[in-house]
Amino acid sequence: MNSKKKLFTVMIILAALLLMTVGAAGCAKKDEPVVLKLADAGWDSIQLHNSIVSYILKHGYGVETEQISGTTPITWKAFLENDIQIYTEVWGDLIPTYKDDLASGAIKEVSINFDDNAQGLYVPRYVIEGDAERGIEPMAPDLKTVKDLLNYKELFSDPEEPDKGRIYGAISGWEVDKILNNKFNAYGFADTFNYFQPGSDAALAASLVAAYEKGEPWVGYYWEPTWISGKYDLILLEDEPYTGDDEATKAGLTAFPTSRVTVAVNSELEKTQPDVVEFLSHYETSSALTASGLAVMNSEGLNTDQAAIRMLKDNPELLESWLTDSEVLKKVTTALAKEA
Repeated sequence: MNSKKKLFTVMIILAALLLMTVGAAGCAKKDEPVVLKLADAGWDSIQLHNSIVSYILKHGYGVETEQISGTTPITWKAFLENDIQIYTEVWGDLIPTYKDDLASGAIKEVSINFDDNAQGLYVPRYVIEGDAERGIEPMAPDLKTVKDLLNYKELFSDPEEPDKGRIYGAISGWEVDKILNNKFNAYGFADTFNYFQPGSDAALAASLVAAYEKGEPWVGYYWEPTWISGKYDLILLEDEPYTGDDEATKAGLTAFPTSRVTVAVNSELEKTQPDVVEFLSHYETSSALTASGLAVMNSEGLNTDQAAIRMLKDNPELLESWLTDSEVLKKVTTALAKEA
């Protein structure tokens, strides 16, 4: 065989090997499991819902998932670009472009996760009603509204300035912190109270927990659902009724509105995984249920995956309302039965 023939033969062999390699790669890619990406915008309730949805997708639909962590703006951008397919807890009121993004068709709102959430100034229930089991007498039985706090500066005394009361505010940089500062000034608290800004949400929670465990008075900003609201008995102080006037709310002159916290998907998901979207269209919980799950997670030191399994096992009616396909329901319940 001359050199030209040898070269031609080698080229044929190499080409055949290349085709085999590409073919094998194509087959491997085809056989790879579907992996859907869920947004983790950094708070514990969205992480819990992500774990619940992930468990159902894995065991009911054979779909793997990955949680993509980042701030709300970062994860939202990725969501719009289909780098994230599922957002289990969308606080649309806090996303300036939400309505426009829905209108563009890039994303689709498929269900309301919960709409019974709340935020504002809270006190432990024992402050108003006492707690006979703990031997705590009512400290402020006539305290009902935010403005009533003006009568209780001694009860909520600031340890660093005892002549004034202390209201624990939101974290610096949060939009609600600006609103609470406006409320503080509009309601005339500045002369008798200090507005105290904790350095983080962990510090805010720590101040509340420390006071609650000791049965001491505490008043400050908090929100639902959280493990705090699930574990501790708190009362949201009444405020001026919410009027729908956003400017009045921003000025601190009304109560905070509740938010529709939704489940949304990138619109491409409907084309590729319609069964998954069908399941998500039935996904509905409540603020109280979410808070309860978070409280169990905190009290028992569970991670979000463990808390998700616990929540599904403790509330079997959830799966029955979410999963309309009996075969999928059977797969998930069978998997749960095997969990320790």
